[in-house]
Amino acid sequence: MNFEGLDPGLAEYAPAIHSALDPVLDAHLNPSLLQNVELDPEGVALEALPVQESVHIMEGVYSELHSVVAEVGVPVSVSHFDLHEEILWVGSHGGHATSFFGPTLERYSSFQVNGSDDIRQIQSLENGVLFLTKNNLKYMARGGLIIFDYLLDESEDMHSLLLTDSSTLLVGGLQNHILEIDLNTVQETQKYAVETPGVTIMRQTNRFFFCGHTSGKISLRDLRTFKVEHEFDAFSGSLSDFDVHGNLLAACGFSSRLTGLACDRFLKVYDLRMMRAITPLQVHVDPAFLRFIPTYTSRLAIISQSGQCQFCEPTGLANPADIFHVNPVGPLLMTFDVSASKQALAFGDSEGCVHLWTDSPEPSFNPYSRETEFALPCLVDSLPPLDWSQDLLPLSLIPVPLTTDTLLSDWPAANSAPAPRRAPPVDAEILRTMKKVGFIGYAPNPRTRLRNQIPYRLKESDSEFDSFSQVTESPVGREEEPHRHMVSKKYRKVTIKYSKLGLEDFDFKHYNKTLFAGLEPHIPNAYCNCMIQVLYFLEPVRCLIQNHLCQKEFCLACELGFLFHMLDLSRGDPCQGSNFLRAFRTIPEASALGLILADSDEASGKGSLARLIQRWNRFILTQLHQDMQELEVPQAYRGAGGSSFCSSGDSVIGQLFSCEMENCSLCRCGSETVRASSTLLFTLSYPEDKTGKNYDFAQVLKRSICLEQNTQAWCDNCEKYQPTIQTRNIRHLPDILVINCEVNSSKEADFWRMQAEFAFKMAIKKYGGEISKNKEFALADWKELGSPEGMLVCSSIEELKNVWLPFSICMKMTKNKGLDVCNWTDGDEMQWGPARAEEEHGVYVYDLMATVVHILDSRTGGSLVAHIKVGETYHQRKEVSEGVTHQQWYLFNDFLIEPIDKHEAVQFDMNWKVPAILYYIKRNLNSKYNLNIKNPIEASVLMAEASLARKQRKTHTTFIPLMLNEMPQVGDLVGLDAEFVTLNEEEAELRSDGTKSTIKPSQMSVARITCVRGQGPNEGIPFIDDYISTQEQVVDYLTQYSGIKPGDLDAKISSKHLTTLKSTYLKLRFLIDIGVKFVGHGLQKDFRVINLMVPKDQVLDTVYLFHMPRKRMISLRFLAWYFLDLKIQGETHDSIEDARTALQLYRKYLELSKNGTEPESFHKVLKGLYEKGRKLDWKVPEPEGQTSPKNAAVFSSVLAL
Repeated sequence: MNFEGLDPGLAEYAPAIHSALDPVLDAHLNPSLLQNVELDPEGVALEALPVQESVHIMEGVYSELHSVVAEVGVPVSVSHFDLHEEILWVGSHGGHATSFFGPTLERYSSFQVNGSDDIRQIQSLENGVLFLTKNNLKYMARGGLIIFDYLLDESEDMHSLLLTDSSTLLVGGLQNHILEIDLNTVQETQKYAVETPGVTIMRQTNRFFFCGHTSGKISLRDLRTFKVEHEFDAFSGSLSDFDVHGNLLAACGFSSRLTGLACDRFLKVYDLRMMRAITPLQVHVDPAFLRFIPTYTSRLAIISQSGQCQFCEPTGLANPADIFHVNPVGPLLMTFDVSASKQALAFGDSEGCVHLWTDSPEPSFNPYSRETEFALPCLVDSLPPLDWSQDLLPLSLIPVPLTTDTLLSDWPAANSAPAPRRAPPVDAEILRTMKKVGFIGYAPNPRTRLRNQIPYRLKESDSEFDSFSQVTESPVGREEEPHRHMVSKKYRKVTIKYSKLGLEDFDFKHYNKTLFAGLEPHIPNAYCNCMIQVLYFLEPVRCLIQNHLCQKEFCLACELGFLFHMLDLSRGDPCQGSNFLRAFRTIPEASALGLILADSDEASGKGSLARLIQRWNRFILTQLHQDMQELEVPQAYRGAGGSSFCSSGDSVIGQLFSCEMENCSLCRCGSETVRASSTLLFTLSYPEDKTGKNYDFAQVLKRSICLEQNTQAWCDNCEKYQPTIQTRNIRHLPDILVINCEVNSSKEADFWRMQAEFAFKMAIKKYGGEISKNKEFALADWKELGSPEGMLVCSSIEELKNVWLPFSICMKMTKNKGLDVCNWTDGDEMQWGPARAEEEHGVYVYDLMATVVHILDSRTGGSLVAHIKVGETYHQRKEVSEGVTHQQWYLFNDFLIEPIDKHEAVQFDMNWKVPAILYYIKRNLNSKYNLNIKNPIEASVLMAEASLARKQRKTHTTFIPLMLNEMPQVGDLVGLDAEFVTLNEEEAELRSDGTKSTIKPSQMSVARITCVRGQGPNEGIPFIDDYISTQEQVVDYLTQYSGIKPGDLDAKISSKHLTTLKSTYLKLRFLIDIGVKFVGHGLQKDFRVINLMVPKDQVLDTVYLFHMPRKRMISLRFLAWYFLDLKIQGETHDSIEDARTALQLYRKYLELSKNGTEPESFHKVLKGLYEKGRKLDWKVPEPEGQTSPKNAAVFSSVLAL
């Protein structure tokens, strides 16, 4: 690193100071780091000190794991993660090298490299480590033995080295040349002249050498000749650091100002493909170091001297929320390095301390580290201590002398009795599906246990979660998994049982007896189903989203509006959010936040679903807010912006969810900075109180909203980073209060559990009795609890257990910008005034509308469910009756929907039911917004449109778009057929009886949609024949059945009329909304994959028209041959041909059944059809075989008509 322009205070670290360092502690050094650290007479720490062993690390988020002292008071000059072993190397300004082993930073070796000069760079090799000082290159073994010592010219001032291969090294510095050294012969083999002197940083890729100069320039040099190929003039002052990854180069440095050099807060980013600068990246810290950390994205880590670290994308925008602070013991950070595995970051400060930050509790420095060789320990004549509480501790660790006497543990049979482990009960699913043949039973493997293993639980682990003692001794308890009795049946994860008919014979009504629609869970990333339901049952959000329409191909607001429309139309049948989740998977921010789960992770429940859904909650609100702000109404979609929701300023999502705040930052010098901001949700911040104090939920909520914290921030008055007190004042409260509970550890869970116990005791005391587990209460005895002095109207004591959350909270804005929050009951109007006078008095009452909870179930990996209070308007629409005024709480567990008591929505047994998200809404919220829905889809979507394919114009057109005089009317016929491709193969298993059981169906994607005219002079001519472009990987084009070939869906090489799924979806939605009737064969599956909900009276499916009850379904090919004397679907399927054939079959059906007036005669026709089909085994005969069935006797009497 180039130290020009850094803090002038570094000048005090002269080499002469270190040789005679006094062991008196520096004033800046934290004394707690030096406990149990011995100082030798020279002041060097002999043992490194880990700060604390039990550090809680959040997976995927960098947090401090350990801090150690390398040398007391001597600044760290360089740090380096060993590339071969789990070792961190640290060099000091005093020329001393220290290494630490593993993430616990245990001291491995420590030795002096140079007596006077500081260590400027470290490079690990297979057999040792290279150390570069001012004019010396030393190669030493990891234990400290010198392998070679190469002295450079005294006039040299070296700063950087670069290992170009296993035996060649480049060394550069402030002189006008770079040396090439052969490590095998330890000789200088080449000297390259440098036009711009001062090479302080060197990097290498497979294309160039990159040299960073003190003048602020970066030169790109040829790998063979070392000639300059390109040069970037990055900064006018000096270069601080730069890094290269892929096609991007990012640099930070100093710019020249009138007063001297100033740290530039703009990172210069260059595209190495076009060799030009792209948009500079503005960051919120003073960058001194930067590194690419390419884990799941090409993100940058930017570090300031004062210890602030910010993560951001090199081509995106820096977010102040991504800043964390390293707490250095000294005033400055001197060095920074990233491990090869990207799991660990190392910081060295000016007081000799090293800080290790990791993203997991047990990180590894390298993907494949070799075993480290340790010095042999001293053999002491003592035995290691043994922990007798460990049941699996091998007793063979105790050395026993050879003896022929009876051992103490050899108990006689009279004094001992065998105590075998009780066999675990058989899985209930095995007993249910078992088929007996003689005395042997056969059952498919439910895959709930590891193969050939039976888990026996020890008593300690049993008592923690799923103890056998909690299971009642009953036949039911013996048959099922014992731990599942803790989780109520309706809260367990629901799965769909697939048969050979797919979902047609699955009884969804068993799980949902309401008229509301559930959501299917088998789609990837369907963990967010519960949050989709929450957003749907927010009336202003539902209306706003359904009024939205834009031209973006993957717009989450549009797709959510389409899904809400399906939920509106459904009468209890489940819907699936496949199109919404498809668009969700394409959003880069969702992937960067870790919201896209792999199928294996979702099935096994890896990661915390509670954290995941809380991140998803923040993401969807932000995304919807942005989509509404970016709304540009095109000519084809006009009407979408005509809604009264839209405004020229902030989006309606912002008006509903946004809370305006003032962030005040008060420095200790008295300077105060105030800036306005807004947030869409709040995160609960729990008090650090170990005394077990009683808190109301309102107190914790107020503490979280009006957050006060101490942190380091820049002070313009002091002109440096200072400890500041940051407070948050509320300027405007949102209409919908969204709260992330952040119960991510046992600490927060214990807090909820303890507060619920306090609330339970207070409720009993208000009743006037003592707490007794065996005490029974009559219904009349509990009436007192319903009074204004009581808490809730409860019919039993069980409804008061595990309750801490209030159903209503009241917020009052004070004149001095303060906020008062309290739990609210209807009797509180006497104290606060009526809720309807909120605008006059500044009093706002919020009612609980939804809670999202994480269900802990080790058998299924857990799940997410929602409790939602459904309002009157939803019941009115579903029940189609006037005067419906009731509200009801429901449990939404994917496709399981069940009414629940309102107390169940706020009861959280932290052993299995953990709160994740809370939604509170203002009273009378719906009256403030226009809830009219205007269909934004207009007839212009059916007009001609350009194809995405570049070659499509060279081929003949397969369809003729509708003219204005052909626009469909209510009741018009439209022939429809769709073809599909496979994205994921089906997962199935073969049962012991030879039958196949589907575990997970194949994931299909629509590839071609065809609509043909059903009447008029152009009957049978297609007006839609769209091939659907897809960005997802196709595993099977199903060419034999779909006619789709590889390349047909690729815009670069396709010759078809290629469109987006959204464009074709809008066409079909318009046809559905206008009231046309679709004619096709097997339309139920087509609409399911397209993700459309079509009213049953608008579907004319030839599968069911030509079907007899309890008989097989007949293929379109056989029906066309039998009734129309047509041979279709020869080599492949063609959707135009299939749609026309379905229309002709419908005409034939009307002809044979006399428009449905002669069902008996048509029944005879069907009977003849099935008889013919059985004879031919449902196969269409070859041309020289059977003659047309029109000549058969069964048709003579009917067709003569």
